[in-house]
Amino acid sequence: AAAKTGASSAAPVCPRTGQWALCSVERRLVQSGFVPRRVEGAPPRRAGFSVLPAVYTLGRSRLEVFIYPTEAALAADVAKIDTLSAAPRGAKNPWPFFSPTFVRSANLAAVFLTDNPTQAERLTLAITAGAPQP
Repeated sequence: AAAKTGASSAAPVCPRTGQWALCSVERRLVQSGFVPRRVEGAPPRRAGFSVLPAVYTLGRSRLEVFIYPTEAALAADVAKIDTLSAAPRGAKNPWPFFSPTFVRSANLAAVFLTDNPTQAERLTLAITAGAPQP
């Protein structure tokens, strides 16, 4: 128990609710071998997404993470999104450089822009493993 107490006091507490929070996303990325760097400044508004993303660079790749208040709110947006282009159905691909990898888990949607299929698979597995459970 002492080791657990020491570890938890060293790091801020991230809620284990079964829903994603940015701290749990960042922790999962690090555990999966990524070095996430948060992009400062105003996040871009993305067509089809009703929430603003948190933006990260992962090496030469870009990750936009959309955290919704509920899974139902995410489902309402995803129903109108073409998940191959991560844009509203019928819209052209708005993402620069690469085709997007769209990932969904609980109340989180993520768009990963990379030219590295191994990284895309690793990120997909990290997120689809699910949010930290209570």
